Amino acid sequence: MIPALIILAVLIVIGLILYLFELNWRRKHPVNTTETSPESLDEANPDPDNSETEEDDEQCCGLHLVCEKDSLSPMSAEIIYYDDEDLDRFVGRTPESYSPEEVEEFREVLMTLRADDVAGWARSITQRRLELPFEVRDELLMLVNEQRNLAKN
Repeated sequence: MIPALIILAVLIVIGLILYLFELNWRRKHPVNTTETSPESLDEANPDPDNSETEEDDEQCCGLHLVCEKDSLSPMSAEIIYYDDEDLDRFVGRTPESYSPEEVEEFREVLMTLRADDVAGWARSITQRRLELPFEVRDELLMLVNEQRNLAKN
C-alpha cells in the first residue's frame, strides 16, 4: 500500500510541475487566433503593442478601444482617398456585375498600394459604399491577413 501512495505522490508532484511550466509558457507566448474569415478581420488585435496608427511606425495613441490601422471597419467619418477617386463611379454595383476590365481597375489600385495602406484602403472602400469584385475582395483579405501575421512576428 505504501509503494502505491509513493507513486501517487510522485505523479501529483510531476503533474503540478508540468502545470506550472505550461502556465509560464502560456504567459510568455500568448495565443493569437487570427483566421482568414471576414468577421475575424474586423476584430480587434488583442496585442496592443503590435498595433500602429496611420502615421508611419508610431504607436497607437491609446485613446481608442481598437487601433484604427488594424481594423477594417471604419472608425471615423473622414474618407481617405488613395488616388482612386475614379472608383466612385461603381457605387451601388454588386460584386458579380463587374466586367473583367473593371475588376482589373480595382486590382490595379490594390496592387499599387503600399503594404501599410491596404487596411486603410479597405476602410475607405467601405465608407464610400463600394462593393469589391469577389476576386479582388479575396486578394484584399489575403493581403491584410499577411500584414497582420508580419506585424505579430
